[in-house]
Amino acid sequence: MLKLSILEQSPISEGSTPGQALENSTRLAKAAEKWGYRRIWFAEHHDSEGLASVSPEIMIAHVAAQTSRIHVGSGGVLLPHYSPYKVAENFHLLENLHPGRIDLGIGRAPGGMPGATWALNDTSRRDLNDFPRKVRDLIGFLTDNLPPDHPLRMVRATPRSGKTPEMFLLGSSDGSAGIAAEMGTPFMFAHFINPHGGSEVVQSYRARFRSSVLYKDPKSAVCIFTVCAETDEEAERQASTLRYWMIKIAQGQSAAIPTIEEAEQFNPSEWERGMMEENRGRMIVGSPRKVKRELENLAAAYQTDEVMLITNIHDFEAKLRSFELIAKVMH
Repeated sequence: MLKLSILEQSPISEGSTPGQALENSTRLAKAAEKWGYRRIWFAEHHDSEGLASVSPEIMIAHVAAQTSRIHVGSGGVLLPHYSPYKVAENFHLLENLHPGRIDLGIGRAPGGMPGATWALNDTSRRDLNDFPRKVRDLIGFLTDNLPPDHPLRMVRATPRSGKTPEMFLLGSSDGSAGIAAEMGTPFMFAHFINPHGGSEVVQSYRARFRSSVLYKDPKSAVCIFTVCAETDEEAERQASTLRYWMIKIAQGQSAAIPTIEEAEQFNPSEWERGMMEENRGRMIVGSPRKVKRELENLAAAYQTDEVMLITNIHDFEAKLRSFELIAKVMH
């Protein structure tokens, strides 16, 4: 049976507030647990008028305390901004608070515009070339297994826990997949960001995978925008707010999720129409039967038994209904 999970960015709908977006995320997590979703991850985005999830660790602590079974994690912590030691301690603490339920997704994207990146790094330069070293150190701190010649080998990430959080590397290219393969971690491909060549990237990851102290075998999953409703027509109507929002984001706007009325009144230029058509490859939209078929096809293409869904639409009740319909039709 295909496992279903959720990536939540806590989208802020036009006319709503960040507080309401965060409350909605908590409601979603509780409902997702009831419907049998495997995990819910919280993203990290900065200086955004449209996304409220800036700190996955805080969201994990809050949501895990209000649920009991569903895995709660980061999708992801943007490691280039941070000390691997501090990240390891945060997730050791979360694992102690909620044993066996914490996931650690790691990304290398900036998570915002250049100014936010500059601020996050306290006006220092962010060196992406250091990312593999940071991943290696993070695994070392998480497993208390730094190399004998490491300058910090005597330092322990506390509080120690009986289990290491399940760790994924996230990415939309072969670069991140290669690091995941080299480090021996699971890999989550962001099809909702890059709809091209993902299955080949994951196939290459599997072929290059090296066993690690954490994982003996490769493990991969894929994440895609998904909108489901009782009919294809209603699903398209709800998804219109996502499509319009994606155009705004592509144009560098930090925007809330627009209303259906705004989306329906939008008169795209030729370039915008082309972009909207291109973006169709980043999402699955339709009735339960259509969504089921396309999710199964996607999982087969990626040779995975887990698909993560992300649903950024204006109407939160329609978003909840989308996840409920998908859970029912898939299970």
